[in-house]
Amino acid sequence: MAQAKQGDVVAVNYTGRLKDGTVFDSNVGGDPLFFTLGAGQVISGFEEAVAGMSVGETKTATIPSEQAYGARREDMVFTVDRDRLPPDLHPEIGQELQLRTQDNQAVPVLITGLTETDVTIDANHPLAGMDLIFDIELVGIE
Repeated sequence: MAQAKQGDVVAVNYTGRLKDGTVFDSNVGGDPLFFTLGAGQVISGFEEAVAGMSVGETKTATIPSEQAYGARREDMVFTVDRDRLPPDLHPEIGQELQLRTQDNQAVPVLITGLTETDVTIDANHPLAGMDLIFDIELVGIE
């Protein structure tokens, strides 16, 4: 039976969870996830887990943070003066915002702290620093 290899478009069903069992994402019961192996469309550890699988095969893969969203970086947590925010924005802890880089790329961030004068913003991916566990089923190779 054919095995998934670099350059193949694959279709997978998956459930992603943390070590404590918390499910953070799943497409089970929905449409499969399609991506090209080796194209960098998903985290590297997920690509590595799918490579070599055959259609119909299932596996559980533990992906270390370095092959997922990287280490949590304190230099990606910063404080800005409230007066630098748009006047119609009413910041709240847990609120998700998008910042724009100099080349107009959108970067998702999370408000993690507030004072009378400042807002603390975290630009780390929410799963940064975490090892991830995926239950994967390969449902197709194109």
